[in-house]
Amino acid sequence: MASALTDKLSRLVKEIRGQARITESNVADMLREVRMALLEADVALPVVRDFIARVKEKALGQEVMGSLSPGQALVGIVNRELSRTMGEGVSDINLAAQPPAVILMAGLQGAGKTTTTAKLAKHLIEKRKKKVLTVSGDVYRPAAIEQLKTVTKQAGAEWFPSTPDQKPADIAAAALDYARKHYFDVLLVDTAGRLAIDEVLMNEIKGLHALLKPVETLFVVDAMQGQDAINTAKAFSDALPLTGIILTKTDGDSRGGAALSVRHVTGVPIKFAGTSEKIDGLEVFDAERHAGRVLGMGDILALVEQVTSGVDMAAAQKLAAKVKSGESFDLNDFLGQIQQMKQMGGLSSLMDKLPAQMAAKAGTMDMDKAERDIRRKEGIIYSMTPLERRKPELIKATRKRRIAAGAGVQVQEVNRMLNEFGQMQDMMKKMKGGGMMKMLKRMGGMKGMPKMPF
Repeated sequence: MASALTDKLSRLVKEIRGQARITESNVADMLREVRMALLEADVALPVVRDFIARVKEKALGQEVMGSLSPGQALVGIVNRELSRTMGEGVSDINLAAQPPAVILMAGLQGAGKTTTTAKLAKHLIEKRKKKVLTVSGDVYRPAAIEQLKTVTKQAGAEWFPSTPDQKPADIAAAALDYARKHYFDVLLVDTAGRLAIDEVLMNEIKGLHALLKPVETLFVVDAMQGQDAINTAKAFSDALPLTGIILTKTDGDSRGGAALSVRHVTGVPIKFAGTSEKIDGLEVFDAERHAGRVLGMGDILALVEQVTSGVDMAAAQKLAAKVKSGESFDLNDFLGQIQQMKQMGGLSSLMDKLPAQMAAKAGTMDMDKAERDIRRKEGIIYSMTPLERRKPELIKATRKRRIAAGAGVQVQEVNRMLNEFGQMQDMMKKMKGGGMMKMLKRMGGMKGMPKMPF
């Protein structure tokens, strides 16, 4: 995320961390580099000036000059001020209202409002245990209503029907009435966007705001817009009493300036960040953790959260019990391990949260190639019969040819996958009974580990 900005700032962090003495001269040099990196990342000039002034004031104070490791102290200041620029701490959604709590989604066309509405619905259902209704007031874009219906179903929420011949105010009033009568906790209202800011759009959304009296008015903005995101944010902030921001498409942002600017321009907190196109690709925005990512320090906490949320604990315990009892590890189990990896969000998503140095080492691998390899293995196993998956020893030459043809791969690919499975099966045999602890101790001294399926 924000790769260009992260690369420059993490390089600077590495340089200043090793400084034995901090002087006005090397602070000035460092701040000049930081200023250029922020401007190139499309951070608004007033934001850059404010940030640089705050860092300079603290860097030349006793906090750094009197430190035993001034380089480390300076990195800490940059990290804290970066976090402060984006809004300190976490600002989750506010639902302190008589149900249904109304959330109004605002933003330009193409910012990802409709998909984000469904992602937010899923978040509220899973994390806050709320009963959620969605409705579309976008009567100008023919596909918008159907799109919301589709993504709402994926999110597990309920969708309120509307048609292009209705007025947005009538749709919103009917949806609110339905939500009250059917005891919904939250009503999410997806509004119409335009290709540019215009008076008609602003008047319509002002009318909806007056009618619905939402507890949250969230501005959805494309993180890849750069300076345009700042101008749009200001226009919406002037027209509506915004309560929060959702940054979308942060996974594709090569500059990263929007996250640093929109908070400063609007004065309202960034509440969520869209991290992927998947329906669960929405994270509560934590300024401190985001600052760590931008500085190349990674976000290990988010990595742990992603891995643990993707792990099927019941399946893992079942496999552990099977291995302990001495039952054979078969291709169904191998497939289960591959699918666990997919549920964690894929290799590239996990890589994004690693510290810069670790990510750089892992980056020598081709992540796309590795993920294609995972899908290929899955396809090979799906081309087998249930008996072959339970008894891999049955798979000889003729069966291999049939499996390869079914999966659309060469026989060599089937052989390679079976060899990897064999290595993992041998490893599981050694874990039988009390062998797991012995094996873990031995693994510390092993140079070459058996190749895992991911």
